[in-house]
Amino acid sequence: MILRKGINMVYVSNSEQETLEIAQNFSMNLSSKDVVVLSGELGAGKTRFMYGVAKYFGIEDQICSPTFTIVNEYKIEKNIKGIDKIFHFDVYRISDSEEFEDTIGLDYFSQGLCIIEWGKNIQDILPSNTYYIDIQKDDENENTRKIYIRQGKDK
Repeated sequence: MILRKGINMVYVSNSEQETLEIAQNFSMNLSSKDVVVLSGELGAGKTRFMYGVAKYFGIEDQICSPTFTIVNEYKIEKNIKGIDKIFHFDVYRISDSEEFEDTIGLDYFSQGLCIIEWGKNIQDILPSNTYYIDIQKDDENENTRKIYIRQGKDK
């Protein structure tokens, strides 16, 4: 899978395993200092997608959404494509970009790969090298997800 700025990609996942595979294939495109925004309703598979990214980079730690800690840091033992750290954010409780800057700061964006759940809350401060991933449940099949991926500033 090769993504180019402004190109939309849509994938259909029929299982958690397929979601992991999509995430791992997507991870091949990532570079240090990229930002990935994961959107979708509760239970859509945002954290599962994050687990697939982590698995691609050899992270075997338990991956969980940092709902209360806001950010989890994962060190990558084998530096892949200049990526030695992944920062996993959950900004569900952050109301806007001003609060993000005041409580967390923008330094993370220059220190490693950033994966942000609920990142649309702060999209006005995200860099141009941001991937937007929207995971939508299927009303007819509880295991099916549509995964929309695009790169570049969100509109």
